[in-house]
Amino acid sequence: MAERIAPGLIIASPASGSGKTTLTLGLLAAFRARGLDVRAAKSGPDYIDPAFHAAACGHPSLNLDSWAMEPALVDGLAAQAAAGGELLICEALMGLFDGVARVGAWGNGATADLAARTGWPVVLVVDGRGASQSVAAVVKGFATYRDDVRVAGVVLNNIASPRHRSLIEGAIDALGIPVLGALPRTPGHALPERHLGLVQASETDALAERLSTLGAWVESHVDLDRLAALAVPYTPAPIGVAPPALPPPGQRIALASDAAFSFVYPHVLAGWRSAGAEVLPFSPLADQAPGADADAVVLPGGYPELHAGRLSAAQTFKARMRALAAQGAAIFGECGGYMTLGEVLVDADGQAHEMLGLLSVQTSFAKRKLHLGYRLVTTLSDMALGPAGSRFRGHEFHYASVLSPGADAPLLTAEAADGTDLGPLGSRRGSVAGSFLHLIAREG
Repeated sequence: MAERIAPGLIIASPASGSGKTTLTLGLLAAFRARGLDVRAAKSGPDYIDPAFHAAACGHPSLNLDSWAMEPALVDGLAAQAAAGGELLICEALMGLFDGVARVGAWGNGATADLAARTGWPVVLVVDGRGASQSVAAVVKGFATYRDDVRVAGVVLNNIASPRHRSLIEGAIDALGIPVLGALPRTPGHALPERHLGLVQASETDALAERLSTLGAWVESHVDLDRLAALAVPYTPAPIGVAPPALPPPGQRIALASDAAFSFVYPHVLAGWRSAGAEVLPFSPLADQAPGADADAVVLPGGYPELHAGRLSAAQTFKARMRALAAQGAAIFGECGGYMTLGEVLVDADGQAHEMLGLLSVQTSFAKRKLHLGYRLVTTLSDMALGPAGSRFRGHEFHYASVLSPGADAPLLTAEAADGTDLGPLGSRRGSVAGSFLHLIAREG
């Protein structure tokens, strides 16, 4: 008997801040409370929203990315996300058609690319603050901008009164697009934020209660049955296991995993496991050390700048990491993990903390500068993820600055999504390597 494939739909909006995440989380919580096996996905390079999705629906939320992922990988991950479920809700990023200037793997990163490839209909969340019938013009524009993208319904947000809703809904009804609900202008449903977005799901107080309340609120203002009925399945042929996005750096991979190191793409871990690798989590903040039999250690991104004092004092962790490096184990750090591999991390208050010293880079969170965007990179030497000349697609998003790059060899050469040459990135010393880049998938 063939495995059930959940029909899917996309929650999108004209711009960031329109209410996509609020509606997505409320829908996931509401459908789960009804007993529906609901699944989730996220368009684009994001760690924080998928963690909230997972908390709301009880399943991992997978990233789907038209700029960074080859079509076969997107197809495989979409099938994985939907396998066995009854409904799949994919949250868009930014505005529905927002992407980068040039095509990457097969698209420019816009959620519209995913809508076109999968056929998942779009439910558009539109902020009604400060407008009435003009909202219909926005909806019409989005509904007709691309012939291969179908806007199947609208949910209004920040609605001030029944009269306000009536004015907007009457104008949208004339377009033949149903208004599925209207969220009132009600304070108290926003989740706490910090410099990279929402505070992590694992750190949000009373998250289960917040999600339950949000689900009940969304259910009281949105027609869940009409919305779910819009979903359609995507069944790429053949449906199979997604190919590993990145080669595993070892057979037994010790993975730093706690509040300081939490930015790991589920599709990367799933790919490593499908390739036969074992992933062994440990907590540097708890002063835990990687297992003695680990042949690779990965320090992912996260918020080490908020926990630099504890990391500096974690002597068991530091000693074992230095011993593994001396033994030639593959050690790899991304973004916050890269900062931790360096000599010094300066926190937001300007206090310097000694880090692992396995790379000579020194970084500072006191000197803040936004670094943001897709990257296409080429390795300059052999490393655990591939030989020299390997090409990967990834994403950079951080505020930290490099005080001193140190004397280590650069790890990668990089170009931005628009083709701009960014020069060398990252550092390498022996079997230790890292950069600010979050790798998403290898090219080709």
